[in-house]
Amino acid sequence: MPASAALERDEPSVNFAKDQLKSIIERVEKLEEEKKTISDDIRDVYAEAKANGFDVKALRTIVRLRKIEPTEREEQDAILETYMHALGMLA
Repeated sequence: MPASAALERDEPSVNFAKDQLKSIIERVEKLEEEKKTISDDIRDVYAEAKANGFDVKALRTIVRLRKIEPTEREEQDAILETYMHALGMLA
């Protein structure tokens, strides 16, 4: 079988893989754009909070802590307290 005949036979699967790859890349690019838009929106909300007198660092900490399960957070707090006590940071 000539090489050109083998290429013609495999071409549909090559085209499918090429189209699939292109689709994946385009979806990732679209999601990256959406992620940037969302990041900009979050930054705007924090700027608004700051303009209204809220401490942005504290707000970020609260948002991060709310993502953690209560039992996991309690465990982290206990470890932190133990370390701080060992370093003489707690009365």
